Amino acid sequence: MEARLNLFGSPIATTFVKYLSTAGKGLSDSALPAATQELVKIRASQINGCGFCLDMHSKEAAHAGETSVRLNLIAAWREAKVFTEAERAALELTEQGTRIADAAGGVTDEAWANAAKHYDEEQLAALVSLIALINAFNRLNVINQQPAGDYRIGQFG
Repeated sequence: MEARLNLFGSPIATTFVKYLSTAGKGLSDSALPAATQELVKIRASQINGCGFCLDMHSKEAAHAGETSVRLNLIAAWREAKVFTEAERAALELTEQGTRIADAAGGVTDEAWANAAKHYDEEQLAALVSLIALINAFNRLNVINQQPAGDYRIGQFG
C-alpha cells in the first residue's frame, strides 16, 4: 500500500501538518493526563479506521507504560473494568465528538456533564481540542490512505 500523496513532499500539506503538530504539542503539555490523551487518540482513531494513528498512538502509549490489557480493551471500554470513571467520561465524549455527524444533537448534555465532573475547565478545553485535533489527523491519513505499521517511537519529535 502506498499513500496517495507524499504529505511531507507537498509544501501545502507540510505546512498544514506542521500547524496541527504545533497544536498537538500545546495539548500534550496541558493538565489533561497523558494516559487519557493517548486513550482519546486511540479511540477516535479506532472509530475513524485510521491505521496510521492507531500504530503511532498505541506504540507511544505502550512506551509510556500503558498496559497491553488496557490498550486491547479501549474499543470495549464500556465493558472493561480497567478504566477510571474519568477515563470513561473522556472516552464517551470522544465517541460522541467523533461521531458528531451520526447524532442529531451532537454531544449530549449528559456526556458533557459527566466529563465536567472529572475535569476542570482547562482540562475540558484540552480534551475537546484533542478530540478535534485527532479527528483532523485521522481524516488526513484516511483520505490519503497513509500506510500503517512502520511508526517508530518519537518519530515526529
